[in-house]
Amino acid sequence: MENRPFLPARLFRRPPRVNIVRLQGMIAAGGRGQLSDASVAPLLERAFRAGRPKAVGLVVNSPGGSPVQSALIGARIRRLADETKVPVHAFVEDAAASGGYWIACAADEIYCDAASILGSIGVISAGFGLQGAIAKLGVERRVHTAGQSKSQMDPFRPENPEDVARLEGLLEQMHGVFIDHVKARRGGKLNTETNLFDGRFWLGAEAIRLGLADGLGHPVPVYKRQFGDKTRFRVFGPRRRLLSRLGLSLAEQTLAGVEEAALWARLGM
Repeated sequence: MENRPFLPARLFRRPPRVNIVRLQGMIAAGGRGQLSDASVAPLLERAFRAGRPKAVGLVVNSPGGSPVQSALIGARIRRLADETKVPVHAFVEDAAASGGYWIACAADEIYCDAASILGSIGVISAGFGLQGAIAKLGVERRVHTAGQSKSQMDPFRPENPEDVARLEGLLEQMHGVFIDHVKARRGGKLNTETNLFDGRFWLGAEAIRLGLADGLGHPVPVYKRQFGDKTRFRVFGPRRRLLSRLGLSLAEQTLAGVEEAALWARLGM
């Protein structure tokens, strides 16, 4: 039998691959935010399944937004991680606050920069009272409802104490769901001597001390340290919608920009 040349198996080994997903912006359903479960679902699906990755890195940069969309995105991340058995890590850029931190908690480990903002584990409902404005304008508001609470928290009417109490009860329930999620994901890592659930936020080193994050680090050096210098990276990010590229959703983008600016402003950014 003719002897054939033998090539070492190491020549055919693929270098380790890590897929990176960018999760940036306000969290909201539809076109109001950059992050929603519908918008990130295809990115996450590809990131966990394309090229047999050694790990998936989530680059999180969000001031928060919709608690429901945050929960849906976090649940999808955990479901894909469990199905594929691929470890997932979060890397915080400017901020993972409120809903942004909810998403970061879906990762197995959370890394941040020394100047990153983490936390803001709370729930807020904000609006304006405009009843004085329409009175000055001489505008008569006419509202007809079936159901005594249908017009609760109407900004053109004075606040009703019963409506406020009902809203505060809903916020407390939602806050409890948020707290349970953080405790379930971070477990014994959390500092029990500090109230982490009062809405405050912290910078990187302090967040690590309090158990909100696991260490300082950025994706490339962390993964090269873990998998070697030959590690390859592929970044998955959202594509701009056709209407946005054509400039046909200017009003929608402007409104979303104002909302997002208000969220960042709460963090002093």
